Amino acid sequence: MLVRHLGRADYEPTFAAMRAFTAAREAATPDELWVVEHPPVFTLGLAADTAHVLDAHGIPVIQTDRGGEVTYHGPGQVVLYLMLDLKRNREDRMYARELVHTIEQAVIDTLSAYNLAGERKAGAPGIYIAAGPWQGAKIAALGLKVRASGCTYHGVSLNVEMDLAPFSWINPCGYAGLQTVDMKTLGVTVPLEEAQSVLTNNLLERLKG
Repeated sequence: MLVRHLGRADYEPTFAAMRAFTAAREAATPDELWVVEHPPVFTLGLAADTAHVLDAHGIPVIQTDRGGEVTYHGPGQVVLYLMLDLKRNREDRMYARELVHTIEQAVIDTLSAYNLAGERKAGAPGIYIAAGPWQGAKIAALGLKVRASGCTYHGVSLNVEMDLAPFSWINPCGYAGLQTVDMKTLGVTVPLEEAQSVLTNNLLERLKG
């Protein structure tokens, strides 16, 4: 798999590039993993209710074609986009649910490397803090687009060291009052580039399985 490091990049052109890559790919096109950090932006999934954007405070609100509700991307957050062909080199294609589980496990592995305990919640994709004062707070969000061809884009975000205020300006993932947290608030200060590397490596390792 080819890993592309995009640095800090605006959301809209990155979204357009994901769609263009997926539309143009052929059977032999290598899968890619894009590592990026976005300036502040709210993104809406296909099922999103705009009422869950309580007050955008001037931050752009962009409609996407991923699953899920509204989420926030901003500086200090690891974002990984997965351009995968789920049918490739497999007797049975990997299904979206299996991919979501794999991505979530990579996040749990990453948090565990810093002695943080993450967990899944049934019916609520993403990763949540499993214990302590921030138990139940969301630290990672996940949303994918899987085309009929079996090709995917969009991906996962992990909060590392962010201004968390914008999360209070929305109902994150459609849940009013859902607490959102980052690694720094939980006592772990780590350079963004390191967190990007650890999550990327954990995800690549899980995808091998």
